[in-house]
Amino acid sequence: MGRPKGRRPVSLRDRARYRFDRTLARSTGTLMGWLVITCLAVVVPVSALLVWTDPGSPRSLSGRLTAAWRVSAETLRLGALTGTPLRMVLSALLGLVALLCVSTLVGVITTGLAERMAELSRGRSTVLEQGHVVVLGWSDQVTTVVGELVAAQAPNRPRAVVLLADRDKTEMEQTLAARGGPVGRTRVICRSGPASDPGVLALVSPQTASTVLVLPSGEPTADAEVLRILLALRAVLGEGTGGPPVLAAVRDDRYRAPARLAAGPHGTVLETDTVTARLIAQCVGRPGLSLVLRDLLDFAGDEFHFADATAFHGGPFGATLLGHAGSCVVGLLTPQGHTLLNPPTDTVVVPGSRLIVLTRDDDTAQLEDCRHLVDPSVIATAQPPPEAAARLLLLGWNRRAPLVVSQLRRTARPGSVLDVLTDRAVPGPREPETVTRTETEAGTETGTETGAGAGAGTAVGTGTRTGTEAGRETEPAARLAVRFRSAALSRPETLLGLDLAPYDGLVVLGPDPGTGPDRPDDWTLVTLLSLRLLEERTGREVRVVTELTDDHNRPLAPVNPGSDVIVSGKLTGLLMAQIAQNRHLAAVFDELFSADGSTICLRQAGTYIRPGSEATFATVVAAARDRGECAIGYRRHDRRTLAPDHGVRLNPHKGERREWSAEDQVVVLATEPTDPADAAGQDTAGQSTEHRPGRADTRT
Repeated sequence: MGRPKGRRPVSLRDRARYRFDRTLARSTGTLMGWLVITCLAVVVPVSALLVWTDPGSPRSLSGRLTAAWRVSAETLRLGALTGTPLRMVLSALLGLVALLCVSTLVGVITTGLAERMAELSRGRSTVLEQGHVVVLGWSDQVTTVVGELVAAQAPNRPRAVVLLADRDKTEMEQTLAARGGPVGRTRVICRSGPASDPGVLALVSPQTASTVLVLPSGEPTADAEVLRILLALRAVLGEGTGGPPVLAAVRDDRYRAPARLAAGPHGTVLETDTVTARLIAQCVGRPGLSLVLRDLLDFAGDEFHFADATAFHGGPFGATLLGHAGSCVVGLLTPQGHTLLNPPTDTVVVPGSRLIVLTRDDDTAQLEDCRHLVDPSVIATAQPPPEAAARLLLLGWNRRAPLVVSQLRRTARPGSVLDVLTDRAVPGPREPETVTRTETEAGTETGTETGAGAGAGTAVGTGTRTGTEAGRETEPAARLAVRFRSAALSRPETLLGLDLAPYDGLVVLGPDPGTGPDRPDDWTLVTLLSLRLLEERTGREVRVVTELTDDHNRPLAPVNPGSDVIVSGKLTGLLMAQIAQNRHLAAVFDELFSADGSTICLRQAGTYIRPGSEATFATVVAAARDRGECAIGYRRHDRRTLAPDHGVRLNPHKGERREWSAEDQVVVLATEPTDPADAAGQDTAGQSTEHRPGRADTRT
């Protein structure tokens, strides 16, 4: 029979290779046999060639064969004894036994070392550190937290940051090295394993740590995992022991109380969704606030510290504002541990109090009387016009959207309107295009809790109040009228067809991670690009407040200089790093991010200094003090010098003199007016007498 048509001929080389492969695949003994044959086929002929070409080799055949045997035996480490064939066989047998024993010993040692190196590379050895910072869990905030903790370490006090997460140790080290930047003298130690396992958690020695941070992951079960880690930490530390301060973050308000209990008496629990929603709502009416907070929260410049107040004991708080040339005083820490931000200027600084100052480091708040730098002749006396009602547009919807709407209800001016435009069904009333509200609509409240959208216990949904309930409706519901509409936001023609003329500000919220095939920031960037194109077409800029999930996308956001970009993960990481350095700062930031009490505002410089006048920053501080505010910096609006700080300068020297234009803004801590219902929950010290949901729990 002939060869089948279409089949290529098989060469002799291919047949030989195929048979050789089949022979080697049979067993280990076959492989060893071929190895012996190959060695002998090479060693014996080469040894014979060396003997026959050696001028000094024996002349007889037996002598040359003996010499060839000796060379081959020495090469193969089989012994080199000569004599009778029996002696030569016994010598070869001993050589083979020795070779087998030595090879086995080398293999055992090599395997043991390889397993030990693999165990070390997996990060399973115990950490023997004192006063280190332990970070438990892996999330998008981990690089920010570790980077800020490294930046916060004093140069003369090298410390260690120990990270434990259920990820590969090498992968964690590479990620931190690529995104975290240089670590200096601080040691960053990674350990691999589930932090919710007490046996694994004990490897990082939390009992000897200075602070323990628990980060939530991006998974839907992140809050439950945080709770399990806190319980594991409690099991490792034991009951009734002091232990290090614990700082944890959760997203859902339902896990706040259990996490607070599991964290112990020295624990602090933050609600990340609530903090992000508060900041978004605040930025709507305060353009540039995100730039100020980013500069305030990182350790690259000035941040909040506590300074000695002995020189001001018995005097009014207003006298402290001009008592430091290189620091800005913003409040008091009472002997009882209460924080008072921007208290009245006549508040007495009692003995045992400390000053809350904005300065570069703990030891940079040096006393220096700056009253001589104040020029009263350039201080503005006219009162600023009251803020008018605003019309806002919210594009998109995610789990933080109900919290944003709730915060806008509390901070909006009476008569304001919020239009919510989303591409999916959101529980709530659909109102017509006209903004007219009837008596019945005024008594309709959008408030229900549904799934993840309930966030921190405040959500937008259905629920029409009765006449009695409408009579008890609080002030925030009357401040802001909320209207919902559905549209295909994923289509560019929908966004390009929006009429932005009636709106004073826009809020763009991307979808939650995992709700679509694309990354959340992809939709947000496309939306911002469409809005930017719409602004160019109409020639009118609109203030945009947008939320991103990845800080690397911040430079890509096509927004105008008057807009704010908020990265929720970055914000949470910076906030946790600040509180990790001083747990008393939790109450400070809690008040700054809340709708009540003192918050950071950017106000026109003409409110404090006559436009076109040249004055020192001490004069600005004095002018703000007369209005019951604490000035901490300014933002210049010279477009040629916006980058890279966007004109923001915090804590300038009191003697810095510059010409103040009408476009400049002053960064101040001001006390916003609160609703009567909210004021009833405040004591005379400005601290909440009842712990409200949604605020960072810092009680000890």
